[in-house]
Amino acid sequence: MSQYKVTVATGEEITAGTVNTIYIALVGVRGETPKQKLYHWGADFLPGAVSTCLFDIGDILSVRLYKEYHLASDDWFCKYVAVTSPGGETYRFPCYQWLSGTTTLEIPDGKGMKCSALGCVRVGLMRVLALSSRWRCYGDGMPHCVDVENISDLQLKDRYSNYSAAKMYLSDTATYVCCEYNARRSVICYILLRQVEWKEDAFFGYQFLNGVNPVKIRKCFQTPENFPVDDEMVASSLGTSTSLQNEIQKGKVFFTDYKILQGLQTNTINGQKQYLAAPLCLLWKNPQDDIVPIAIQLGQTPGEDNPIFLPSDSEWDWTLAKMWVRNAEFHVHEDISHLLYTHQFAEVFYVATTRQLPMGHPVHKLLIHHFHYTLFINVLGRQALISPGGLFEQISSIGHEGAVMLIRRAMEELTYTSLCLPEDIASRAVESIPNYYYREDGMKIWLAIERFVSDIVHYYYEDDHTVSEDPELQAWVEEIYKEGFLENVKSGIPSSMETRVSLICYLTMVIFSCSVKHAAVNNGQFDFCTFMPNTPPSMRKPPPTDKGTTTFQSILETLPQINTTTRTIRAGRVLSNEPVDGRLGHYPEEHFTEDVPKKFIQDFQRELAEISRQIKERNEGRSLTYLYLDPENIENSVAI
Repeated sequence: MSQYKVTVATGEEITAGTVNTIYIALVGVRGETPKQKLYHWGADFLPGAVSTCLFDIGDILSVRLYKEYHLASDDWFCKYVAVTSPGGETYRFPCYQWLSGTTTLEIPDGKGMKCSALGCVRVGLMRVLALSSRWRCYGDGMPHCVDVENISDLQLKDRYSNYSAAKMYLSDTATYVCCEYNARRSVICYILLRQVEWKEDAFFGYQFLNGVNPVKIRKCFQTPENFPVDDEMVASSLGTSTSLQNEIQKGKVFFTDYKILQGLQTNTINGQKQYLAAPLCLLWKNPQDDIVPIAIQLGQTPGEDNPIFLPSDSEWDWTLAKMWVRNAEFHVHEDISHLLYTHQFAEVFYVATTRQLPMGHPVHKLLIHHFHYTLFINVLGRQALISPGGLFEQISSIGHEGAVMLIRRAMEELTYTSLCLPEDIASRAVESIPNYYYREDGMKIWLAIERFVSDIVHYYYEDDHTVSEDPELQAWVEEIYKEGFLENVKSGIPSSMETRVSLICYLTMVIFSCSVKHAAVNNGQFDFCTFMPNTPPSMRKPPPTDKGTTTFQSILETLPQINTTTRTIRAGRVLSNEPVDGRLGHYPEEHFTEDVPKKFIQDFQRELAEISRQIKERNEGRSLTYLYLDPENIENSVAI
């Protein structure tokens, strides 16, 4: 019989230790040991402590931890269990979980193993995991979410650490007080800072490429039938030596269409009805390579009461028309690009992972870093931000009911292409727009993630057959398709995986959505969305029905009131807070224990570092820099 040395490591956080009693048992090929107490008063389970014990058993498949009440109910964070063989070789059992109350946790060996490799002995375990995270429908037609009402009901592993939570709430409170106390001063400062650039057409167009919603613009191959722009209208922009059709054929004309907003229920703020438009905006790449607006129609049905606004119109007519487009951008950005495409889908990916993929599965190990704190921030958001009466209902033209309807519409239009950056860029035909840094930086990182994922997939899956015959993987993909994408066949989103190539694309999409995409649509909110004339969240007067009636005073009467402004600044500041989780590609929790996957992680980190260097070099000397997709500024997960 062989003797093994067991090491149990506690997390370093001040609350990670426990005074409860911890037992351990080893599960081996010949059975399992009786549980043995691991407890020596005052030493073993303090933060950062490492406890050891000796056992005598054959080959080990897993370890089982038992936490039992002693003196008081006390949570414990276990980092890992290590087992050293008689020959001196150490095997790690990654845990990185909180154990709460009286509980038992079985930890598989750190080597990633698919169900097929274990003869599907994990079926019973997965039934237990599936019961621990249940789905519920938050709104008809929306992705399903975890069945938890309050953050206090979340499992400990899904909550912020005490430090991170305190930091976030303190930042929230401080920002709120500062904004309320200095509201008028803040607005004046922003006007002074932005009085030149925010009204410029080039800055307006720049935001479609590198603002907080850089995923809406698309190439125009012909003007929409309900947007009757003619050569005379745009001659002041294009010049008389060309025509709109010529510029379209040259690939220089682009557009955005907000038809999805048409007819949405609007909100009441401060007892005052709010208004919404569903504009169309035509843009042109000028000789300076700027993308500038050349025509705006504020409604979907052309007519005398729905004029097409032009840069040649009066200053305030044109300025207000652009504000209405920016107001439409606010809703599409916050409710679709940000909430739906990153927060809600990340939650779907995570819940399905906890229900269908055990800790030892290689896909679980690959993805788990990209779900840190996602449930916490989403449940908190449903409580405080997007709920009826929540913060967004206090600042947004469409409120809670309108947002639910908007997300439902977006779900009906959702495509797999829109989730995969290379295909999304191609489908919008924006491969050649100059100075499109979201595309440039995003594609570099997408390809880096794809290479990393490819390495992992090829290491664990020998061929396509091993992918299609992995029941846990198939159950995971199917559950995401059912609970997240609501079995929308026309979306093209897969319900199963048949090849390594398809799996690599799918996993790249998941990681990109939870990290890079979220950074792109989240981190610039304070920069672009807290100066009301640039991105108003609500409008207090209806869109103009004729030209020549807009004045500076009527714009002030249309923009949000001061309390709405301060709440928006508060939200933008909190949502653009500094990272609370590790940056992309840096994984402090060692879930992969084999040398080869560890090398793949190091290769990934080196590639991200080179991308970061290139971005910094490009930004040198620029007055307007794009930093949101510098890998150093991208969190692993949707954590804020």
